[in-house]
Amino acid sequence: MSLRFRTLLASAALALSAQVAMAQDTYTKTRYPIVLVHGMSGFDAIGPVDYFFNVPASLRASGATVFTPMVSPFSTTEERGEQLRATLRQLKAAYGYQKFNIIGHSHGGTTARYVAAVEPSLVASVTSMGTPHQGSKVADVVKGVTGATGTTPLVASIVNALGTAIAWMAGSPTLPQNALGTLESLNTVGAADFNRRFPQGSPTSTCGTGPEVVNGVRYYSAGGISVWTNLFDLSDGFLLAASVVFLGEANDGVVSRCSSRWGTVLSDTYPWNHMDEVNQAFGLRGWFTPDPVQFYRVQANRLKNTGL
Repeated sequence: MSLRFRTLLASAALALSAQVAMAQDTYTKTRYPIVLVHGMSGFDAIGPVDYFFNVPASLRASGATVFTPMVSPFSTTEERGEQLRATLRQLKAAYGYQKFNIIGHSHGGTTARYVAAVEPSLVASVTSMGTPHQGSKVADVVKGVTGATGTTPLVASIVNALGTAIAWMAGSPTLPQNALGTLESLNTVGAADFNRRFPQGSPTSTCGTGPEVVNGVRYYSAGGISVWTNLFDLSDGFLLAASVVFLGEANDGVVSRCSSRWGTVLSDTYPWNHMDEVNQAFGLRGWFTPDPVQFYRVQANRLKNTGL
């Protein structure tokens, strides 16, 4: 093999590598910005720790524009939705973005659905992860126990204080807290009422799928069905205890498999629990299980290829 030929071959290899690198760098570069919305008791970021642990940086590294707005850790779906809606309007006014791809975890999923329902022109897509669209049996039990024991006001005051502390640490101390509003939004009765008023993307059968596109907005969902996934993750113990209320029904510790389904179901059998779904705590999850960060990357690429 001549030196000239080897040189040309090396140059071609470098060019191909550069093209591959460039393709990888734009893997998550969606047309519209991605907005990650936290769930109940969540936050955008506290210090260097993102609620969606390592997800924003990974998406940005491959070309995505990502925002992580803060909404009330505890409040009704509608109030959280109005807070998110106001943020999206501000981003649109400041930067000229026309629409947004919203990805919400847990209560963040219905928060996103609210915005898509009341102002669909602002939303390109809604992807929910581990969202209790049909309500959570954990919320039902909490409501029943606190009501029967007369401890609802006490528990609500403690939770509101927790929410205030979380908001303060996240740099949003003025956000209002409404623990009872959260409870009413996430139990099965409250969820059914919300779905009646905002049915866009609703499954057409029990534990089924719903329309992918409604009013120009694409709806996707995903969820996990594991509970105890890592011995060193302290949150797993709480999720294991909470999962007892599902009486054997597949769940992620907080949300049942069927309740997580909305619009086009990407998968409702990920081997993750409710915290693994956002790569918490600090990336701890089951051995040999898929990387949750990759889920968000793949979904961003799916949105990109769909023209969103």
